[in-house]
Amino acid sequence: MEDRAVDLIAREGTPNAEPDPQAPAAAEGGTGPAPAVTDIPVLRHPEKAHRPDQTQPKKPSWIRVKAPSGAGYARTREIMRENRLTTVCEEAGCPNVGECWSQGHATMMIMGEICTRGCSFCNVRTGRPDTLDLFEPGRVAHAVQKLGLNHVVVTSVDRDDLTDGGADHFAQTIRAIRHRAPGTTIEVLTPDFLKSDTGSLEKVVEARPDVFNHNLETVPGLYPTVRPGARYFHSLRLLQRVKELDPAMFTKSGIMVGLGEDRQGVLQVMDDMRAADVDFLTIGQYLQPTPKHHRVDRFVTPEEFDGYGRAAYGKGFLMVSATPLTRSSYHAGDDFAQLRAARLAKLGQV
Repeated sequence: MEDRAVDLIAREGTPNAEPDPQAPAAAEGGTGPAPAVTDIPVLRHPEKAHRPDQTQPKKPSWIRVKAPSGAGYARTREIMRENRLTTVCEEAGCPNVGECWSQGHATMMIMGEICTRGCSFCNVRTGRPDTLDLFEPGRVAHAVQKLGLNHVVVTSVDRDDLTDGGADHFAQTIRAIRHRAPGTTIEVLTPDFLKSDTGSLEKVVEARPDVFNHNLETVPGLYPTVRPGARYFHSLRLLQRVKELDPAMFTKSGIMVGLGEDRQGVLQVMDDMRAADVDFLTIGQYLQPTPKHHRVDRFVTPEEFDGYGRAAYGKGFLMVSATPLTRSSYHAGDDFAQLRAARLAKLGQV
């Protein structure tokens, strides 16, 4: 089933990649044809089945990437399969999966591959998740050690079915990595813990990840249609609270553009993040996973991204990544090194 899921995702979630003519047809249990591509959104996203198809505009040249291949990609994929791990690279249909996996980088997605929410931009499956796998933190740590990662990003689905939103599972994963790969720096990309018990966020912060990332995703005015299960100011307060709990911890957040926002709205989000003392901002182009997902309003040009980057640095962010293909964990290891250097340089000026 894992290989089948990966193949469906490759066909559905990365339409910007050039297709591999030798890719095998997917089949459940190794027999029978795969579902038609037009059926895939309904299978993965039943909550979106009633929605009319949204036209997907042709992607400009600066968006297109090559299909994943190569020995490095194959080795990373093999290690993920050996440890029965899910990656957001596959589940979210990330356009950078080929580049990252070929370098041995993968973002681990813990607590299963089924999310309790149904955001209109997201390609991760929606439904009722399985019970937590108590051995998963150890398998994640083993994969990190085997890949020889200097920096790892750990994210998750939303688990509104758990009283702590999965906070303890995050903490256990962080500790397992520290034990198995003590030289690896750890970045977590967490859900908002909106429906969790008091103290859930504290569990994660107390485990001392090197970077705490929580994405605002879009401007507040688009939350009702893009991220209806979340609350903008709750997410903003979450980031602020991390700094209150541990002022030395790096915080990070990101948004997508091309959803229908305007420039002033993006600049206001930057101001809100800086008021919460967020250190690192990522901005990337929204890509529509399927016709049932939120439509792409427009493709933001590289020049506009450059302008956003300059504006963000002018507002005081230590680190900014603003390009069409930027994603939360894209080049995360290199970016962390620059982030740490930027803080040291700033402290040296005080």
